[in-house]
Amino acid sequence: MEKTPNANRKHIVLFGNTNAGKSSILNALVGQEVSLVSEIEGTTTDAVRKPMELLPVGPVVLIDTAGLHDESALGEKRMKKTRHYLFDADLALYIVDGEKPCHPSFAEMMKQFEAFDIATVIVVNKADLLTDAEQKAIEAQFGACLFISSHNEKDMKRLKDKMIETLQIQEEEPSLLAGLVTPKDTILLVMPMDSAAPKGRLILPQAQVIREGLDNNLKVIVVKETELAEAMEQFTNIKLVVTDSKIFGFVSKLVPKEIALTSFSILMARQKGDIGLFMEAVNTIRLLKDDARILIVEACTHNKTHEDIGTVLIPKLLREKTKKALHFDFVSGRDFPEEIERYDLIIHCGSCMLNRKHMLTRQRIAKEANVPMCNYGLCLAYLQEVEGGIRL
Repeated sequence: MEKTPNANRKHIVLFGNTNAGKSSILNALVGQEVSLVSEIEGTTTDAVRKPMELLPVGPVVLIDTAGLHDESALGEKRMKKTRHYLFDADLALYIVDGEKPCHPSFAEMMKQFEAFDIATVIVVNKADLLTDAEQKAIEAQFGACLFISSHNEKDMKRLKDKMIETLQIQEEEPSLLAGLVTPKDTILLVMPMDSAAPKGRLILPQAQVIREGLDNNLKVIVVKETELAEAMEQFTNIKLVVTDSKIFGFVSKLVPKEIALTSFSILMARQKGDIGLFMEAVNTIRLLKDDARILIVEACTHNKTHEDIGTVLIPKLLREKTKKALHFDFVSGRDFPEEIERYDLIIHCGSCMLNRKHMLTRQRIAKEANVPMCNYGLCLAYLQEVEGGIRL
């Protein structure tokens, strides 16, 4: 639990033309040969991720993407994949080759960075080979730039300082339990053994809530649902109960109404996205009509079981609750359809595998398309008739 997951790190994404020096800069930033460097264009075919500590910002992940102006046979597919990282980027480093500063993709990418609200630093590599006049000409073309050589330690220090300066003015990701508890409070976690979870391990949201509870000097009690009734009798000063969404209905009947109740999925949705938008979307479930089309989005890929929440439980409960003939589409991993206007509702997982920037971007896209997007946990609370959806 000591290793910060990539989803909880600030994402710094390197964009630019093929052979602009993105891989050389990433290697210099981390002090390792992480990305393959070659004079051959298109060497980086898939994004390369490298977690690192960028003090005092903290844990970040650097992402080296395939070149934007790739004219190889697979170039268009690579560029499309590269643009997917616009969802993740807290900071974009747009890398320009100082010796070949012609960048056909530049204007379009600047529009994309603005549309996705991405802080951007334009970095001109190979500055040691440029005259003052050449640097001025590049600035006239690209605007304010940071001129560096990836082989110069002082230049790389200036780049790191600029990255730190830019990231420090951004919003920090809220903690999972922010505003819900205070030090020395007691929280009770009700954790059924998930058949889809790897043997001998907890799922990520469970592990993170336990760790955050310990970090904040909370008393953390963990039980299975079969031990919940006994735990409620034994411990009388519980401030918050957190459970798995699929047993919300069962747990809510055993937890007194004066005790706050939520789920791991809802805590994740609250941390990763705009919980207000998710809650608004839940209220649209009762408005679904026959033949409504619903998109269910799972941000990770895992083995599906007969009790899978996204593909089995939610569709079953929605049909039972609404008494409507509903149609479901499913996507998983990093896929998010470009044309979502045809859906009446999107139901998204807790997004523990996405960073906050990515989740907020998906919510913004759904809002602009006028398609309500709710969250697994909130949806299941509504479908299991938990009073008020959640009690916080």
